[in-house]
Amino acid sequence: MIYRSKKKGGFDAMIRKARTAYKYCIGIDTGTHTGVAVWNREERRFEILAEMKIHKAMFIVSEYAKVAGDKVLVRVEDARKRNKYGDRSEFKLQGAGSVKRDSTIWEDYLNDLKIDYNMVAPQNNHTKLDSETFAKLTGYSGRTNEHNRDAGMLVFGL
Repeated sequence: MIYRSKKKGGFDAMIRKARTAYKYCIGIDTGTHTGVAVWNREERRFEILAEMKIHKAMFIVSEYAKVAGDKVLVRVEDARKRNKYGDRSEFKLQGAGSVKRDSTIWEDYLNDLKIDYNMVAPQNNHTKLDSETFAKLTGYSGRTNEHNRDAGMLVFGL
């Protein structure tokens, strides 16, 4: 069964399943610079924490789905659910339309692949951590940027 945030109880059911059934949880921070994080639940570590173009991120998701089948959960930061843009919001709003379109593309893509997924409102993810805080929290010592840290926080600890 595919658990999506649109279904009643979908989020709770997805979290329960994430803690028992999934081997890989993949976080996607949408945008021109797509953040991708692959969390290996069994080994309790990131296999991938990177920034890349959307087509490369989609390739990674499809490859994990081929290898692990229904043992993959994808969590996408859904810009369509953002309602605050903060300081300099007039500049951020200029790029908001394309990021919202990316969210729609991801949702359509994951539906087509029949991969379990959850579209996460930005305010429901612990975002905008600096690298030092991220390293302390996750134990990850490699180089990071804002995009892959945001993707990582979508899946860390599931």
